[in-house]
Amino acid sequence: MKTGRDPFPYLLLVPAVLLVGLIAAWPIIETFRLSFTDASMRPTQEYVGMENYTKFFNRDFWPVITRTLVWTTLSVSLKLILGLLGAVLLNAAVPGRALFRVLIMPPWVVPIAVGCFMWAWLYNGQFGMISGLGQRIGLFSGPFEFLAYKQAAFIATVVTDVWIGTPLVALYLLAAMQTVPADLYEAAWTDGASRFYRFRRITLPLLMPSIATMALLSTIWTFNSFDIIWILTEGGPRGSTTTMIIDTYRTAISRFRYGEGAARAVMILICLSVLSAIYLAMLLRLTRKGRAR
Repeated sequence: MKTGRDPFPYLLLVPAVLLVGLIAAWPIIETFRLSFTDASMRPTQEYVGMENYTKFFNRDFWPVITRTLVWTTLSVSLKLILGLLGAVLLNAAVPGRALFRVLIMPPWVVPIAVGCFMWAWLYNGQFGMISGLGQRIGLFSGPFEFLAYKQAAFIATVVTDVWIGTPLVALYLLAAMQTVPADLYEAAWTDGASRFYRFRRITLPLLMPSIATMALLSTIWTFNSFDIIWILTEGGPRGSTTTMIIDTYRTAISRFRYGEGAARAVMILICLSVLSAIYLAMLLRLTRKGRAR
């Protein structure tokens, strides 16, 4: 009689573990190491301890992290709300809904750079459609450059990110919505429950794990979003759209301060790890509630 577990399945995992270690673990370890040095274009590096972190906290931390959290919260919240609304509409029994499901995809399928350049044209004060329409209806007295003003540029980047990300959220929640057993709706309909009551008491509770998962994924993607902001504003005007990822790029790549940039990258990793831990706690709580029911 054999005792213990067969080691063969674990041997099969060794190549995957080594690959993940090479691709993910080593860069993370190297980033941590660089964050404690004065690495730059110079061939030599010196250990500086916590100096890079001290510089970040003393100078840039609160404005940048606050702006990043506000930008991420606004974008993710709008994507979840609009995505849930879109999923409900796409799940309705209406003629041609298969066509609507296809038509909702272009914002997400089109390359991000192409979509951003399109929105940059729309935001243009001289040739953009939004400025021209605003002038015709009397909203603007003259050409309005959305990307030249701090608040307008911030809102413009949020709108662009929501436009790009909402279709994926809608299709993901639509797929989750279609796994809800139909007999639950039939029983509620037999009891005279309204559509809103069925949505609130059946659909929404059963969708909460999927909503929580998409909220985490969307938060990570939005928090790390670089191309949308960089193409539209490059972090301007006057830093009004500079998030942590933009600040990290400017520090490490534009200014060649690799040590300081690595410290900022570590801070991003810590922030996302905290968000992931919160998500896991929420998902565990939702799972326990579902089992209790």
